Amino acid sequence: MQKMISVVILLAGLVVTSVVAKPLTDFDGKPASIAQYTGKGKWTVVMFWASDCLVCNKEARHYDEFHIKHRDKDAVVLGVSLDGKANIKDALGFVREHELRFPNLIGEAEDIAVFFYDSTGEHWVGTPTFLIYSPEGKLTVQQAGAVPVSLIEEFLKQQATKK
Repeated sequence: MQKMISVVILLAGLVVTSVVAKPLTDFDGKPASIAQYTGKGKWTVVMFWASDCLVCNKEARHYDEFHIKHRDKDAVVLGVSLDGKANIKDALGFVREHELRFPNLIGEAEDIAVFFYDSTGEHWVGTPTFLIYSPEGKLTVQQAGAVPVSLIEEFLKQQATKK
């Protein structure tokens, strides 16, 4: 029995290791990471979305407007689609439909859930989900569910007054 448990634990470790090794990509299929977009002197709001997420579809344009308003000042938005390679056409359709002007990456839902757990210590809940990184690249906020842009703007104001 103990040998069987050890094998299961070993196999579980192999599965997790192989999931972690798969990177996000841009929409041209080039490997990419969230770290490439953080720590560049501005707040980075990472919006995890899926093309079939009703809330994501409702909120996407607000995040695009936020990105345009803040990108030359204090914050940028990075989108991460959970649609995966099999549904890349749906993800591209989402970006085009909402005319998103912020960069977007794509990955497999399972890989993103592992990344989320490794980054936050919390289990993945669903889309939309937000991570906010400080200008230095430190993860400072995590939130599952819809987050009005006005709350993020208020957060940025509070952070600016702390300096």
